[in-house]
Amino acid sequence: MTIENLQENLIEDFSFFDDWTQKYEYMIELSKTLDKMDDSLKNDENLIKGCQSKVWLNADFKDGKINFIADSEAIITKGIIAILLMVFNNKTPDEIIKSDVSFIEKIGLKEHLSPNRANGLYSMIKQIKFYAIAYNKK
Repeated sequence: MTIENLQENLIEDFSFFDDWTQKYEYMIELSKTLDKMDDSLKNDENLIKGCQSKVWLNADFKDGKINFIADSEAIITKGIIAILLMVFNNKTPDEIIKSDVSFIEKIGLKEHLSPNRANGLYSMIKQIKFYAIAYNKK
């Protein structure tokens, strides 16, 4: 499935909820879908700078695709990274680099985050794109 298709699916999923309490609950449920991150990967090298809560992101490049694993100590933040990984995980570097993140505005996420959490969201996206740029040269 393409990144665009995955974004459209998320937009549709979020449209089923009437208010942001339900959307946050959905994000918390999505956070539970993340693969468990080994504690050895929760280090300063994988820590995303600019997030209000600690968020770790690691990437592995295999068969031309990037596989991400992430975790956070805050449940909402973990839900945010889960959403991003639903879109970007197991994609080629080129797909990630060329993609936009319009779904964030379309689901209303940015406007329902505190300024610090919104900055953290963009720091997560930036780190995902940095991995894609780094692995695109391989």
